Amino acid sequence: MTAPASIAWQRRRAAAAGVWREFATDRGGLAGLGVLVLVVLLAVLAPVITDSAGLDVVNAPGRPLQPPTGEFLLGTDIDGRSVLLLTLWGARVSLLVGFAATILSVFIGTLVGILAAHFGGWVSAVLMRFTDFFLVLPSLVLAIALSTVLPHGVPTIIVAVGVTSWPTTARLVRAQTLTIESRPYIERARALGGGHLHVIGKHVLPGVLPLVLANTTLVVGNSIIAESTLSFLGLGDPTAPSWGQMLQRALSSGAVTGGAWWYLVPPGLAIVVIVLSFTLAGRALETVLNPRLKGEHA
Repeated sequence: MTAPASIAWQRRRAAAAGVWREFATDRGGLAGLGVLVLVVLLAVLAPVITDSAGLDVVNAPGRPLQPPTGEFLLGTDIDGRSVLLLTLWGARVSLLVGFAATILSVFIGTLVGILAAHFGGWVSAVLMRFTDFFLVLPSLVLAIALSTVLPHGVPTIIVAVGVTSWPTTARLVRAQTLTIESRPYIERARALGGGHLHVIGKHVLPGVLPLVLANTTLVVGNSIIAESTLSFLGLGDPTAPSWGQMLQRALSSGAVTGGAWWYLVPPGLAIVVIVLSFTLAGRALETVLNPRLKGEHA
């Protein structure tokens, strides 16, 4: 590794350490991050710490809508399956859709925002009118339409949520790119012969990524809510348990009128907790990375 590259990596590590030190001063952000780590670990380790055979309605070990007991800590669903088991495995689907849809959304938004700001002119006009079109359309209605046309399944929900939630990221990235490209070192890079790829890859993208990262944590929460909504409306994968599907089945099975609160509270509370955790962590990270917000909270 050359000396300049080594110096650059040292600076990046020092900057990352500084970001963590500032982030650690926000108790809400730390609490949100701790909950996220715990939920992700439980979701990843679900096949190890639980038996997936209990998800099969044929092998359901309990009675339908059985209240919480020592054997079933959160009771059973309408098919006699453990609600705790369904909640743990539902976290896998909800987090998978949340992260995958967010990656797709952030990729599209970042690409559109950088291209619109960098090239300007008719390119910016076309891309921003395209962005405004998606902003005007209700994202949930468009996601429902896509989920209805495409085959039901997790990939369909990822695509439906991802392609309908990128306009906010595009506008944020465009504004940040315009700010970066107005700085003197961009003019020097162009004067020295730097092309579009050099300016975007070496200067614009590194300056935009911190805010994109902070925005990503907020988008994940919105994606999980969108996935839960689509699953609640019956547009999810019927073979994969998710929190939204649990709520939908609880409603259709009469758990609400029957007083089976143990069938409703775990998935609903899980959605609230995970979205709140992403919001707390995202706001704390955004405050650290955005100098204007840092000044407001000072």
